[in-house]
Amino acid sequence: MALTREVLHRIVKAYDIRGRVADELTVEVLYALGRAAAHELGEPHTPFAVGYDMRESSPALAQAFRDGVQDAGRDVIDLGLVSTDMVWFASGALNVSGAMITASHNPPSDNGVKLCRPGAKPVSITTGLAAIRDRALLPMLPVTAGAARGLVTAQTIYDRFVQHVKVVSGWQEKLDIAVVVDAGNGMGGLVWPLVRDAFSIRTDELFFALDGRFPNHPADPLNTANLAWLSQRVVSTNAAVGFAFDGDADRVFAVDEQGEPVSASAMGAVLAQWLLRSAAGATVLANAITSRSVSRAVSDAGGILERTRVGHSFIKQDMARTGAVYACEHSGHHYFRGHYGADSGVIAAVMFLIALADSGKTVSELVAPFRTDVSLGEQSFTVSDPNEAVAVVTAFWASRGTLTTLDGVTVSLPNGWLNLRPSNTEPVVRLNIEADDEQTVARWRNETLRALTDANCLHSNHGGHHA
Repeated sequence: MALTREVLHRIVKAYDIRGRVADELTVEVLYALGRAAAHELGEPHTPFAVGYDMRESSPALAQAFRDGVQDAGRDVIDLGLVSTDMVWFASGALNVSGAMITASHNPPSDNGVKLCRPGAKPVSITTGLAAIRDRALLPMLPVTAGAARGLVTAQTIYDRFVQHVKVVSGWQEKLDIAVVVDAGNGMGGLVWPLVRDAFSIRTDELFFALDGRFPNHPADPLNTANLAWLSQRVVSTNAAVGFAFDGDADRVFAVDEQGEPVSASAMGAVLAQWLLRSAAGATVLANAITSRSVSRAVSDAGGILERTRVGHSFIKQDMARTGAVYACEHSGHHYFRGHYGADSGVIAAVMFLIALADSGKTVSELVAPFRTDVSLGEQSFTVSDPNEAVAVVTAFWASRGTLTTLDGVTVSLPNGWLNLRPSNTEPVVRLNIEADDEQTVARWRNETLRALTDANCLHSNHGGHHA
């Protein structure tokens, strides 16, 4: 498919670029995006670091993106096959712009681009992606032969990244813990062995072969159905803990020694308390729909909790603004001040193991204080107008609780909270609820959906979990 305004507006999302390889994210499109990104991100004289994941389409798309950057006159650092957090590291350590060719947990038919400015600074639709999208449509001047074209230098950063993980985690000793890791055939299969060897972690490996077809299960650990293999192996081998990474390994989820999933909020509460031990009084960020347990954990450890919007671009901006030591999202992203304010699945996993080793407890004992609330789990509903739906819910709950509008609307009540927020890319709203008991969660869900139905906002085929 030719490069068109329609295609670009479809694939350039709020925080990154994603689309179908066959007819949207073509080599032609990647070349145009590479040239445009070279103009919009960073200074003309600085290199642009480019890495890619294990998807079958990624090498060719990365080559097209690199060609575009070179033809815009920028030098390229070819990072090769890497995880997304390795690109953030390279951008921060080398102070260069970065691009990762990946579609994370999307199906094999998709691919995408995650971008950052030098220093791993985020790029969203309002801070660069829209400008890149629009510039990609402009006529390209012919490339002048010779010196005008940028040069490519291959650079392997694996060893430097492992040392970086050690520095950020603050741990130089062995982690003699029995761990099961499910890489989901994604980039965790590359990055975890590096860390495993550096910390001498005893690891039972599931689906470590890099395979962008995802032959075993989708590489999306937010969907608990994809944790079944991990849970079974942890129980059958008497392992202490299990970790599951997403496709590009910037997210991680855990299961305890009994095979029970550990929510991202519970994991975040543990990490926040661990980091606050050496950063007393520091700020911790949590997005608007993480559990109340994170707030309690930060308060108990003497830290300051600040809520932020869902989405890595918003959180990275707030990390820089507040100097926060750590941030967590409900979706399994964990951000660290020592990692240039960016997210890393492997740093989160290693730090969780450190906290576990220091506690002398089992994982279930360690996270027990943060499992006291009942959660709906994020559910998505198709509506006629997401903003109208948020307005309806705001009006319905206004007299019953305290409202905040940081991300959609959050209703705080004595025995819990609920949040309804609009999707950035589709006519959908996301509903999250947390309360003291299941009956309250069910009642609040039913009341919210009834309000939307009465206002003719909700489509008849509504419902479902968001993965």
